[in-house]
Amino acid sequence: MYRKELTYYFSTPIAYIVVGLYQLAISLFLWVIPGQWNIIDSGYAQVDGLFQLSPWLFMLLCPALTMRLLSEERQSGIWDLIRTKPVPLTRIMLGKYFAAWTLVLIGLLPCFVHYFVVAYMAEPMGNLDSGAFLGSFIGLIMLSGTFMAIGLLCATFSKSQIVCFITGALSCFVLYWVLLQDHYSALSRGVLDLQDIAIFISISVIAVTAAIFSIDRLTRK
Repeated sequence: MYRKELTYYFSTPIAYIVVGLYQLAISLFLWVIPGQWNIIDSGYAQVDGLFQLSPWLFMLLCPALTMRLLSEERQSGIWDLIRTKPVPLTRIMLGKYFAAWTLVLIGLLPCFVHYFVVAYMAEPMGNLDSGAFLGSFIGLIMLSGTFMAIGLLCATFSKSQIVCFITGALSCFVLYWVLLQDHYSALSRGVLDLQDIAIFISISVIAVTAAIFSIDRLTRK
């Protein structure tokens, strides 16, 4: 299932559009659009804007990727065919989850370009807080995994992709604003506290587990 979903993403424009839009938005804010996130305007060798903007972009990007994970198959009846195969539901859902998360992680890789460009521009060259960057990057990986899990759970609520997207985006926003923002900010300071990482992993596990129970209950009706 993991290979099937990942192949689907890259055999259609979805992967290229989503990754391209994310990188385009980040690049414009960091280098072109004047403001607090613009690296040149700040006069400092830092890429803080990348990690301040990404959570808000991920609130849209992650639900956009997960909204079709179940709705298309449920609408077309393919889901019933998949369930007849001797494959545990847990493996099916985990395959879908990790495929979508892998796509996000691939989309994050070009962000290292900004790091190397800023490090090259710094005076002296390389005068950039690598620890804070790596901590922030780990925080972004954890956050994206949590948002993907929330998006997968919301994808079980309806056969409509629009409904799945809206509920996923709103859920990610509320969860980040109420609970995750402080933990993400702590990681962004380069402090790898196991408590912060445990929060992200715990919520992800709970959301994926709830998604498995939810889709099992709905498809048994």
